[in-house]
Amino acid sequence: MATQFRLILLFLFGICCVESKYIKYNTTAGIVPGKINVHLVAHSHDDVGWLKTVDQYYVGSNNSIQGACVQNVLDSIVPALLADKNRKFIYVEQAFFQRWWTDQSEEVQDTMKQLIKSGQLELINGGMCMHDEAAPHYIDMIDQTTLGHRFIKEEFNLTPRIGWQIDPFGHSAVQAYLLSAEVGFDSLFFARIDYQDRAKRKDEKSLEVVWRASKSLGSSAQIFAGAFPENYEPPSNFYYEVNDDSPIIQDNMNLFDYNVPERVNEFVAAAVAQANITRTNHVMWTMGTDFKYQYAHTWFRAMDKFIHYVNQDGRVNALYSTPSIYTDAKHAANEAWPLKTDDYFPYADRVNAYWTGYFTSRPGLKGYVRTMSAYYLAARQLEFFKGKNKAGATTDSLADALALAQHHDAISGTSKQHVASDYAKRLSIGYKEAEEVVSASFACIAESCLKTGRPNPVVTKFQQCPLLNISYCPPSEVDLSTRKNLVVVVYNPLGWKREDVIRIPVYNEKVTVKDSEGKEVESQLLPIQDAYKTLRNYYSVAYLGKSKKEAPNYWLAFSASAPPLGYNTYIISSAKQSAVSSEIKSFYNSETAKNDKIEVGPGNVKLVYSGNEGNLIQYINSRSKVEQSVEQSYSYYYSDNGSADLQASGAYIFRPNGSHPIDPQQQVLLNVLRGPLVDEVHQRINSWIYQVTRLYKGKDHAEFEFTIGPIPMDDGIGKEVVTQIKATIQNKKKFYTDSSGRDFIERIRDYRKDWKLEVNQPIAGNYYPINLGIYMKDNDTELSVLVDRSVGGSSIKDGELELMLHRRLHEDDSRGVAEALNETVCVFDECTGLTVLGKYYLRIDPSGEGAKWRRSYGQEIYSPFLLAFTEQDGDNWASSHVASFSGMDPSYVLPDNVAMLTLQELDDGKVLLRLAHLYEIGEDKDLSVMSSVELKKVFPNKKINKVTETNLSANQERAEMEKKRLVWKVEGSSGEEAKVVRGGAVDPTALVVELAPMEIRTFVIDFN
Repeated sequence: MATQFRLILLFLFGICCVESKYIKYNTTAGIVPGKINVHLVAHSHDDVGWLKTVDQYYVGSNNSIQGACVQNVLDSIVPALLADKNRKFIYVEQAFFQRWWTDQSEEVQDTMKQLIKSGQLELINGGMCMHDEAAPHYIDMIDQTTLGHRFIKEEFNLTPRIGWQIDPFGHSAVQAYLLSAEVGFDSLFFARIDYQDRAKRKDEKSLEVVWRASKSLGSSAQIFAGAFPENYEPPSNFYYEVNDDSPIIQDNMNLFDYNVPERVNEFVAAAVAQANITRTNHVMWTMGTDFKYQYAHTWFRAMDKFIHYVNQDGRVNALYSTPSIYTDAKHAANEAWPLKTDDYFPYADRVNAYWTGYFTSRPGLKGYVRTMSAYYLAARQLEFFKGKNKAGATTDSLADALALAQHHDAISGTSKQHVASDYAKRLSIGYKEAEEVVSASFACIAESCLKTGRPNPVVTKFQQCPLLNISYCPPSEVDLSTRKNLVVVVYNPLGWKREDVIRIPVYNEKVTVKDSEGKEVESQLLPIQDAYKTLRNYYSVAYLGKSKKEAPNYWLAFSASAPPLGYNTYIISSAKQSAVSSEIKSFYNSETAKNDKIEVGPGNVKLVYSGNEGNLIQYINSRSKVEQSVEQSYSYYYSDNGSADLQASGAYIFRPNGSHPIDPQQQVLLNVLRGPLVDEVHQRINSWIYQVTRLYKGKDHAEFEFTIGPIPMDDGIGKEVVTQIKATIQNKKKFYTDSSGRDFIERIRDYRKDWKLEVNQPIAGNYYPINLGIYMKDNDTELSVLVDRSVGGSSIKDGELELMLHRRLHEDDSRGVAEALNETVCVFDECTGLTVLGKYYLRIDPSGEGAKWRRSYGQEIYSPFLLAFTEQDGDNWASSHVASFSGMDPSYVLPDNVAMLTLQELDDGKVLLRLAHLYEIGEDKDLSVMSSVELKKVFPNKKINKVTETNLSANQERAEMEKKRLVWKVEGSSGEEAKVVRGGAVDPTALVVELAPMEIRTFVIDFN
């Protein structure tokens, strides 16, 4: 015993006598040829809203939900980087960075500029948020990226090199070729790909690829793309936020638990394991995850030690790095990479867990974002015509709100409810300011400000109707019997002349509509049905806290036209006799009723309904000679509650557990309204679904307007509501969906091009995101459906298309939001489930002829007429105001295959212009060709001094971007890629812009 005691004393004495000294860690390592190089990329993934709002995340409030403060992250990074010039960090979300930047002193800003200039801090991706890739429209993706990129350019004279889409739930072709290659990125990195795809790619060392996502632009818009081996976090056991439980490197031999050899061995083993599934001798470790580096020192202290001791060990090489350094190393290896085409949808992270529910989650928010996106496009045009205010209202607030709304937990519908409400609130605030811009612009144009050059103030006060979809429009609900006239300005934000039917609510039956020259315009009165009055009364109180006592009784529909980027004016006044009323006929469900077929439609397109059952049975187009049996119905999927394996259907995940058809059980099968402009078929599907189908005289398609909700929940089962359209088309499992509203991609049921799919969810696993439309075809016929917002959809059976329109769930799907998707609307403390009102559009064409409608009418859906209202005493509007206006040369329109995506005055007075070719190669025999735009006719009243072509996000000249572009080798390629034809340089004298199929060209224009 005494001997043992003496040994213990001797051991303790030995520990105490080891000399303790300061260790200076060697972090200078660069790339070492011939070794596995482990690139340690320090990052924090900071959602601009998810469990907390964007501002709560920034300041660190509401920590009972999540302990996250982005202000702490950025505050902490500065001294941590200053402590060692070899340390590096990347930052992504400009919405946070710009908040922080404006809070800093000039001294801190100068320090940050030096850190960015030296490469210690790299701003990557560079948009205001890390946008989703399923639910946003490509125009919104471009806008939010441009907003961030131009700030970085103006403040730091830098252009981000790397795409960093590490958290979106699947990845779109548009992200690869448009928002990466055309932005000027050298590479794109992401984490979430299907678990089956990931397993195969690990085996084949094909996680990193050359992604050639555009059929039309081919190799000219390809990008080096890498999927991480597991996620965007460090390898297991290498987390170093305060209180993380990964073992630290304990390198003080005076203390117990010295573990340098063990930790180095674990590091080397993880590096070798990753190198075994990666080509070349370079691997990237993403050292960080959500809202990390709030105390950056703990991370950097750990990485300092790893770099020091791992490199002393010598088996592998560890270094501080960034994705740019990593990309350059991969490129220098001169490797040939596998080729990837199409996209990475849908995404499942394990068996029975397809992230396809969020394609539809929060359909009200999705619809609001799309509406505001269209409004922002038009408002910027009008702001340009008038001139951007140096002080006062601008469109900038709406730009910021829309940028945040593209975040992968915003428009996706995967945030907590209070966060979704915050996104909507910001959009509303932005809209109100942009509304002032639009009204002032109309007044200025109408009062000849543009011609006379006289400044404001203007006299005319225009109002708008953001709640027109629920038939609430106070400006049009005026008493016209007092000899007042209602003036309606109809603005067209498209580059083509356009005609459409306008609908506004009115009290008076005795009204007439005239154009600005006094000619009577064809019009029609349609009674507002009780279903819409109920919706109006409830939701006007929900939104405004008030409602007019009496709802108007009629929709006034009239034909309107407007020139490209211009408006026409219409005058609505009282008349001695009633306007043309709709003929109304009801068809009843009874044994004695023996109704013939009911044919509806005032134009070329007719829909035929069964007189006995009230269901749609046939589509006829007398112009194209198409006659097709067609059915349309509703059903809902029961949401799986996860009782079998803990995987429920939720905000992210769609997991059906059986379906239930919804058969109309009403006494009145149909109410049919007929008139000279439009026929309507009203159907009460059940107590919570109402549908109106419209056919317009001048349109060769059918419009379906649905009102769904509140979805009943009293049976304890979540429901996911779909509509199905069935035809006799033999599509042989094939159908086509758009990529972010742009290219169409072929889908094949129960099939993936990149691996042999093991089918475990035959419905959810075949759902895809839809922003523009979906279609199917056979040798004879093509059936297309276009949508007014992002939804999920598929072809679950041959001859059938399906759209999910609304979902209300009881369970959370265990992906972090910790809240069931159960949206409610509250009025006076009484809450009911959300009702959603939306539209989709159907057309059937001979095979190969549907693209024209999908592309042209798709633009009209995205950019509807913008209406503004004012009142006038007397009949002298045309003599005292500019009644018709076109921002372009009156004799000029854009080609049918070209759209103007952006017309925006920048803060320096220059103008940002984007033009897009709408067609893919081979999509249409007439319009998939080179096209051209004459800038002199687009800007007839301005002298163009200089036109500079830029990259997509307008932060560098296009020629400079092309000069810097990295060229990647592709496996199996001879190196002689097919020549991609693009539009040529813009001659400074002729000023004509050429656009090849699917090309988008961006210009900054300087006017004299």
